[in-house]
Amino acid sequence: MLRRYPDAGEPLACEPITQGLLNNGYRVSTTRGSFFLKHHLDASTGDRATIVRQHRATRRLQSLGVPVAPPVEDAGGDTVAEIGGRCYALHPWVDGLHRAGAELTTSESRRLGELLGTVHTGLERVIGAATEPAGPPGGYLSPDPVDTFALIDELLAATRERCTRDSFDELAEHRLLERRALLERHADRRPPTPDTPATGWVHGDFHPLNVLYRGAEPVAIVDWDRLGVQPRAEETVRAAAIFFVRPDGELDLTKVRAYAGAYRRAAGAGAAELAAAVHRVWWERLNDFWILRWRYCLHDRRADPQFPAVSALAVWWTREYEAVCEAFTG
Repeated sequence: MLRRYPDAGEPLACEPITQGLLNNGYRVSTTRGSFFLKHHLDASTGDRATIVRQHRATRRLQSLGVPVAPPVEDAGGDTVAEIGGRCYALHPWVDGLHRAGAELTTSESRRLGELLGTVHTGLERVIGAATEPAGPPGGYLSPDPVDTFALIDELLAATRERCTRDSFDELAEHRLLERRALLERHADRRPPTPDTPATGWVHGDFHPLNVLYRGAEPVAIVDWDRLGVQPRAEETVRAAAIFFVRPDGELDLTKVRAYAGAYRRAAGAGAAELAAAVHRVWWERLNDFWILRWRYCLHDRRADPQFPAVSALAVWWTREYEAVCEAFTG
């Protein structure tokens, strides 16, 4: 395959990258350095036209000074290699580390919020104004607790039917019963469908494994597979809920406040926009059991280590709702 890329040199070694849940990645060493080879597996984002759009956007973002790693062009100027119906892309290797919110200072948290705001405004410049072409207004339909109750019953049955139960199964059952009680208590707080369509291109998957740091400075935002049109403030809140969640399921609100304030200034976002996003993402988290679905329905345990903090966060967020909202809007 590297023969398509004359500037890449001759291959010397190829090592699989273990991080990542949706695609396969490899570090390829050649006579001219190291590269990241990405095999796009996700059927919802892996078609050639979609990948080309992602590549074009990242190349234009780079011209604005946004830290990204656009793909290498092959001899014909293409950035996507399609082999046997599968899509691949070659990117320059970026040396750096992933840093979770616990590793970021308050100042670095502020820099992260500024960076995401720059991404959102940069995408608007390089792609143009956007509105959601299909689906519910705003690109958002809040989860229906009736559906969630049915899922909870299904997952409870799965935890109880296991021949040999472990501590994870015990915690899962506890959290499922707890979450059902919370939903029954707060069912009247289901967010309404927005009146206006979603506007704004977003990265779509902004979290610690998709941001590379060198020291205190972010040097590359990677994995643009979910580039799309969504309410931008929702990505901001979702990212904070991943970056700044502590192992006990609480958010570091001091860092969230610094991050969100910098984001609002960089993106020109108002407090009302962030408050609405907090409400929608809180409700989304209250109804979400993706980790348990992976474990019990898909028999995939790769996300199990995330469950204790993620499941505790929904409970803590419900209890501290006003404080969380203030951190994003104050």
